[in-house]
Amino acid sequence: MDPYRLGLVATRIHYFQLVARMGSIRQAALTLNVAPSSVSRILRQLEDELGTLLFERVRQRLKLTSAGELLLYHARVSLSELNRACNEINDLHGLHRGTVSIAVVESVARGLMPSALEAFWSKHPGITVDVKVMGSQQAMTAVSDGDCDLAVVFDVRVPRTLRRIATASLPLGVLALPGSEFADRKELKLFDLANARVILSDSSLMLGTSVEEAFNRSLVDLTQRSRTNSIGLMVDLAKRNLGTVLQTRVGIEQELADGVLHFVPLRDGRLPHRKLMLLSRSEKETSDASSALGHLLEQSIIRLNEQSGI
Repeated sequence: MDPYRLGLVATRIHYFQLVARMGSIRQAALTLNVAPSSVSRILRQLEDELGTLLFERVRQRLKLTSAGELLLYHARVSLSELNRACNEINDLHGLHRGTVSIAVVESVARGLMPSALEAFWSKHPGITVDVKVMGSQQAMTAVSDGDCDLAVVFDVRVPRTLRRIATASLPLGVLALPGSEFADRKELKLFDLANARVILSDSSLMLGTSVEEAFNRSLVDLTQRSRTNSIGLMVDLAKRNLGTVLQTRVGIEQELADGVLHFVPLRDGRLPHRKLMLLSRSEKETSDASSALGHLLEQSIIRLNEQSGI
């Protein structure tokens, strides 16, 4: 059960929380699929009835006032209790009904998640699973704020309020087309990519920054062909041999199984392994359905560690 879907969360509070999280009425309106004027009107009504401002504009973003911070804190506490009530009601039905909400990064949505859902629904076909694809930091915040039950993310600093259920340490590698320059190599060093045209993740994906820093430390000149926030596009470009793409094995499982691409690991101390993490809220806030899905994902992440030899 989802408190929002059940109408247990007032529209005003829902809009207020979204604007507080995004710092923008326009971004909140896009998420809600409503006009920005509707969001502005509801916020003004809420402020008028409370008799105080909830936001102030700072450098083109909306920042909570002291009153806004107080309201947000209690709204989150209330949402947490509503989620807990819904989870307990779900548990009365066993694992025959209910909803699990999970936030994942795009690469996880491409491979790991479909396999986990196939296994989950073979055992629990009556459980609804809402999957939201977003950046790692956003996904972690979604769990922390009570919007999602679980998250699978890369390289975030996990707050004490969340549980880290499983972690995989994954090396980066080159996605090589069969017959291409790197396809038959067992491993690569950063200097092997000196003349390659590299397709990089942009700053919205945490991978992009770490790769550029590693190249800078190695004094290897990086020839950049493209920068994107789409893992799917990067994989498609690798399949057309249009550039050298650096990724983990996550998100290219099908291409590797079909032999469409090869994964050639990069072995270099200046390039740290990526940490893939499964996160959830505290055990008392976790439903049986969330625990069941979390257990399947935990096993998948453990297998990733085994494949990487960690």
